[in-house]
Amino acid sequence: MRTMRIRTFTLLCFFLILLLPWIFFLGAHFMETNTLRFTQSQTQNETLQRDLTGTIRLIEAGTEEWADPNWQNELYTKLQKAKMDVVLQSASDLDIYRSNPERRGSLSSTERFSVIEDGELIGRVTLFLPQSNSVQMISALAGLLLAFFVAGVEMRRFVLKPLEKMSATARQIAAGDWDMRMPLSRITEIAEVRDGFEVMVKGLQQSFQKQAELEEERRFVIAAVAHDLRTPLFALRGYLDGLEQGIAQSPEKITKYVAVCMEKSAQLDRLVEDLFTFTKMEYLEKELKSKPVDFTRILGQSMDSLSPLARQKNISIANHTAENCIMSGDAHLLERAMSNLLDNAVRHTPAGGEIVVQCQQDGNKVKFMIRDSGPVSSTEELARAFEPLYRGEVSRSRSTGGSGLGLAISLRIVRRHGGELTAGNHPEGGALLTGWMPITIP
Repeated sequence: MRTMRIRTFTLLCFFLILLLPWIFFLGAHFMETNTLRFTQSQTQNETLQRDLTGTIRLIEAGTEEWADPNWQNELYTKLQKAKMDVVLQSASDLDIYRSNPERRGSLSSTERFSVIEDGELIGRVTLFLPQSNSVQMISALAGLLLAFFVAGVEMRRFVLKPLEKMSATARQIAAGDWDMRMPLSRITEIAEVRDGFEVMVKGLQQSFQKQAELEEERRFVIAAVAHDLRTPLFALRGYLDGLEQGIAQSPEKITKYVAVCMEKSAQLDRLVEDLFTFTKMEYLEKELKSKPVDFTRILGQSMDSLSPLARQKNISIANHTAENCIMSGDAHLLERAMSNLLDNAVRHTPAGGEIVVQCQQDGNKVKFMIRDSGPVSSTEELARAFEPLYRGEVSRSRSTGGSGLGLAISLRIVRRHGGELTAGNHPEGGALLTGWMPITIP
């Protein structure tokens, strides 16, 4: 659909308002005078005055012949030449002669006078002078009104109606009817506003859908974690009841009960910490308050914190990280992300296995890799590895004691730093987590 600027539309309406009255004026003038000339010279004015004077003299001199057909013919000839008409009436207002019987009223000028002789009223005379430009002016006024009417109709059609429809559509969209479509318009500015409004509506719709998905995900996470919290809580309460009731009478049983309570407390602490971190990632500022950090050092600290758990399972951690992988980021969040990845690797690596950690700077990126010797994951498990609370039958079983939020938290932290994290299987066996982050946060 072809469009035009509102400035062009306004100019067209302006020209129509100027042009249409002028066309009406010219048409009326031409129909009356059969010419388009408008100038009236002084000679024409003198001729009109001379004809008027001569006609009045003829009428006043022939009062006794007003009813004479011959005299009337002479008067009619003179009137036709001067483009005038006359009405002669008696003293009792009875018509004696009308040069144009159809002319009962006119917009042209008239000259009225009475004929009196010897103090007695003989009759009354009405002279219709040549028509002035009154008809033309009325025609021009009619053209002006028509131009305003046409301009108003077109203004309503092209400007007001689309705006009214846009307003109604906006209210319906605000009421939740996302399927509404904005009306089309041939005015460029209104069409641009319509396109911008549709882009905004699509963005709001996507944001609304994303918010609904996040809300559903949040409810699921809270419900699932609350369910996970019940298991260690029930176990903890059971062992504490046993201690309170004196079931554990020997020092060995008491030590065992206390150790189990400590283990369940640590498990509860991990669940609550994961839930807190996962929820906090939703409310982090768009721009992290980052500073230069040594990513190699962060990986080393994460490996040191997981070393006791690895030694318990006789798992070796091979460190192949390059020196001075300096990047910009939040050191605390980055350490939490790497700790979660290493914790996942330690938990799913069988006893006596091996974990390999690599890190290097590649151009303006920091790339890292964590490989374990655990079981190979299926395609479905790899596709859903970073879903909150997803646990595969092999690699993410509840028997490992994880909350199911570690990988999801790591992925969000890495993406918040402008990078990406992927999961796969190593060709030689075991899980492989690879990722990268830009040196400077975009």
